[in-house]
Amino acid sequence: MPPTTEDQIQRRAAIRDLLVKGPAETQASLVSELQRLGHVATQSSVSRDLREIGAIKTSKGYELPSSNESADQQVAAVAELLRSITPAGSNLLVIRTGVGAAQRVGLALDRSGWPGMVGTIAGDDTVFVATESAHAQKNLITRIEHAARS
Repeated sequence: MPPTTEDQIQRRAAIRDLLVKGPAETQASLVSELQRLGHVATQSSVSRDLREIGAIKTSKGYELPSSNESADQQVAAVAELLRSITPAGSNLLVIRTGVGAAQRVGLALDRSGWPGMVGTIAGDDTVFVATESAHAQKNLITRIEHAARS
């Protein structure tokens, strides 16, 4: 029997509570803990729940972004995943990441809300970032590099 919306709401609340206490190393660890707490949970349901509640995967594991975390801190949290930043034309950046990390980097950039950034497209190990202008492109490179050094 598929879980009801109420089951999902309760499971997502439990995941938030667990992540507030600290990062979860893996989705499997979250599944185990949720089952211990009496929730019906599978890896696929937890994966959807994490995406729905806005959790991000960092080097420490799955975490909730802090509401008072600055844009620089959000990008700094995924800095170890960056491999290179290359301008492509006057308003496109190509950001190379570790394998499987592009979506996490793209999400951090999207959430940053930095001016001059129009949007991102993330694949497996590459993020394309569209900027408003060549000037915005240069500013964005500087901001990403600065955040990565933080």
